[in-house]
Amino acid sequence: MHSCKQTSARLMVDLAAIRKNHTRLAERVGGAECAAVVKADAYGLGVREIASCLSEKVQTFFVAQPEEGCQLRRLLPEKRIFVLHGFSPGRPETMVDHSLVPVLNSLEQVRQWRAFCQQVGTEHPAALQFDTGMSRFGISEDDLRDEVVRGLKPVLVMSHLACADQPDDPANKEQCQRFLAMSAAFPGVPRSLAASSGIFLGSDYHFEMVRPGIALYGLPPHEGDRSLFPAIGLEAQILQIRTLKVGERIGYGLTYRAEQPMRVATVGIGYADGIFRSFARNGALWKGDIRLPVLGRISMDSLSVDVTHLPDDATREGEWLTLIGPQQDITKVADHVGTIGYEVLTSLGYRFDRFYNG
Repeated sequence: MHSCKQTSARLMVDLAAIRKNHTRLAERVGGAECAAVVKADAYGLGVREIASCLSEKVQTFFVAQPEEGCQLRRLLPEKRIFVLHGFSPGRPETMVDHSLVPVLNSLEQVRQWRAFCQQVGTEHPAALQFDTGMSRFGISEDDLRDEVVRGLKPVLVMSHLACADQPDDPANKEQCQRFLAMSAAFPGVPRSLAASSGIFLGSDYHFEMVRPGIALYGLPPHEGDRSLFPAIGLEAQILQIRTLKVGERIGYGLTYRAEQPMRVATVGIGYADGIFRSFARNGALWKGDIRLPVLGRISMDSLSVDVTHLPDDATREGEWLTLIGPQQDITKVADHVGTIGYEVLTSLGYRFDRFYNG
């Protein structure tokens, strides 16, 4: 029986490029440990494949939720795994059962963790996060005065930069200075402040550990940076070709009207696959160096592009067009829809055939 695994879009992930990016980032931070953030199924690319490809280089991994940590522990039995959200309320034992290190983000989490450790008679490892100005996760400067916090022996203290993708924003230096002051309460404990964008702010932000996530996949924090290797490609297949006469319309709402005779390709990818409907405003697919504008609205499973200027042998049913590739990376796609590369990457659907190279 022939396989039923046949889809009209395919996602290519270059594992060799991801390893090269980790090497580049590790070189940039000198002696600091270069961990890897693989939360949200490695940003939607497949945690099994991404974590495995990095396992020879990386000793420390970060995930967001306890369930992700449990999954990663099954894949990587010997690595150190931090859980950024800490443990679920009332469930600290999950961390110990799966050898996970919770990142404690609130005074209440610290209290519960210390009570649990006292109950079992063992000081299990935990990290402590400071709120240095983002007002999201982490204990405050006032919380540092609490005896239950002072008695904690964390294996890592950390915080997160709010404006690291804007190098000139004064908030970066303010947060760094606040982090230095707060971490002084735990002398000798390794410190971590920089995630992907923070790495590029310079050595003052590197401390003893950095935590790259999206940079591993080739998305630079600043436009024009070419120090990282693109690791993602996305192609979709032509399902149908039709010729439109002047005045004929396309798609839901009939929002596009042909002003001249044209050839249109219906392509098998849509918003169910993470292609935002707003991509239709000025987005395009590509065939080599030829730009193919999206026409009309994007549907759940398909979109239409103008292939009038393609040669006949490139416009047959079954031909592949590029949505993410050399001419249009994830950052450009994000610009077209008015969002950031993180959202585009983590929105990509699960119907694609996935190919892991290198």
